[in-house]
Amino acid sequence: MTSYIDSFPGREIVIEQKKFLYFGGTSYFGLQTDREFQSIFIANIKKYGTSYGASRKSNVQLSVYREAETHLSKWVGSEDCAVLSSGYLAGQLICSLFSGKQYQLFYTPNSHSALYQSKIKPYITYSALNIAIKDHLSSNKEAIPVILLDTIDFSGYNYPQFQGLTSLPLNKCILVADDSHGIGQIGPGNSGVFQILSNFKPKELLICCSLGKALGIDAGAIFGTRHRLKEVIKTDFYAGASPPSPASMATLIKAEEIYKSKKRKLDDNTSFFLNLINDRKKFTFIQGFPVFGYSNPELTKFLYNNGIIVTDFNYSSEEASLKSRIVLTALHTEKDILKITSLINSFYD
Repeated sequence: MTSYIDSFPGREIVIEQKKFLYFGGTSYFGLQTDREFQSIFIANIKKYGTSYGASRKSNVQLSVYREAETHLSKWVGSEDCAVLSSGYLAGQLICSLFSGKQYQLFYTPNSHSALYQSKIKPYITYSALNIAIKDHLSSNKEAIPVILLDTIDFSGYNYPQFQGLTSLPLNKCILVADDSHGIGQIGPGNSGVFQILSNFKPKELLICCSLGKALGIDAGAIFGTRHRLKEVIKTDFYAGASPPSPASMATLIKAEEIYKSKKRKLDDNTSFFLNLINDRKKFTFIQGFPVFGYSNPELTKFLYNNGIIVTDFNYSSEEASLKSRIVLTALHTEKDILKITSLINSFYD
């Protein structure tokens, strides 16, 4: 059931004059309504304006974009970075780089639609993917395999151990990972998975992501080598797209301590939730990650009837499977978590 609201969904939302607790969405740090974060953003809007519609290839350029890219690449651990207006655009731009005959795309199980640019479907299992890549390498010496995956997929094969990758011939493959849900939350210094995946020593590593989830910034980013990023910014795709707002880039740089504080709060909330749940086996989750999937639609109805709304819709299309998830954020209070865990325990009792 779709509900329409008139303000950003924080820890509470109002639907038809009724107040609900909200445990959904992807605003993991709850920054969009955070006063300190907003004050930094507003100050930057006053300096840079609300948007910047010119091409990044223009003869007049704002220095804050390159400052943000340098900041991000140092944090993530990549040689270079390019920011774009969205994570979806970042994924599509990367796919466009590998659309020629000199590359062959291989999509891992549960990979994200942001990485799709053809009718190629993801493999159902990593075993099937492994066989397909090895068959390709033995029969085609010209086209480099490009493996595309989501870092957070709840299958148990990706983050944190990336078991699905261990049997693949990554030294002969380009690895592209969408880290939209990971950046800001996982990895060394909460910088995402770039450094983790680098340890697998692929032929080349590229990370794309949205910065609009944990980090609360409407933008996307691509991380990789300087050589590859130079190729990115030479494309018509890049030149023809407007960049993210300069105010958001300046805020990204200045909100570093806020991000750290919100991550600590979110970790506390996640631990508190898990300690109160009687039967963790009812949920699919990744240790340390604040999202808890389940398959019982009656739990969704039960929570709704008791004043709680969670994520529950078919994603990424109407034909796709139903995604039912409880999402914790840094906004939730102990009282909120006590309420939802009490209801969950009573439902399964």
